[in-house]
Amino acid sequence: MKLILRADVDNLGRLGEVVTVKPGFGRNYLVPQGLAMPATAGNLRAFELERKKLQAKMDAVKAAAQELSDKLTAAQVVVRVRVGEGGRLYGSVTTAGIAEALAERGIELDRRKIELAEPIRALGAYALEVRLHPDVETVLSVAVVSHDWVEGQPITPEEAEAAAAAQAEEEAASDDAGQPEEQPAE
Repeated sequence: MKLILRADVDNLGRLGEVVTVKPGFGRNYLVPQGLAMPATAGNLRAFELERKKLQAKMDAVKAAAQELSDKLTAAQVVVRVRVGEGGRLYGSVTTAGIAEALAERGIELDRRKIELAEPIRALGAYALEVRLHPDVETVLSVAVVSHDWVEGQPITPEEAEAAAAAQAEEEAASDDAGQPEEQPAE
């Protein structure tokens, strides 16, 4: 079945392309969703008249996706979870939990846009791919912490080591400052 795409469709084509798909996919999904129309001579002429409006609509969707991408890049999402012995999570963190944490921060995102190969099962910081539009992808920083975590505490073991080293340096510097200078023996 040959169809004219009225919008960009993942893994199929871009606006205005004539594609060949299986009849069931075209008849049951693409045409009812308004994503495509049959490729006839009359529809080709009608599409050319409608092309500018559809392109403007697609550009607006892309601009909104880019704006959301900027918000996500700047956001540090903290997901609080219950933790058992040894820092093991009860359950796991999924895209639904991440989308819910984003919603609490005022950022609405469909969980299906977050690409997560497998659920997160350990505490730490993660960088997740988010595909907002075929042309717009971004990275979302997610920190999985325990319920008793306090803002400002380190999240990853590397951060904990760095914080301990910095604290040790501060203590050493304050100890040195409190010691009177030794006078050379005369």
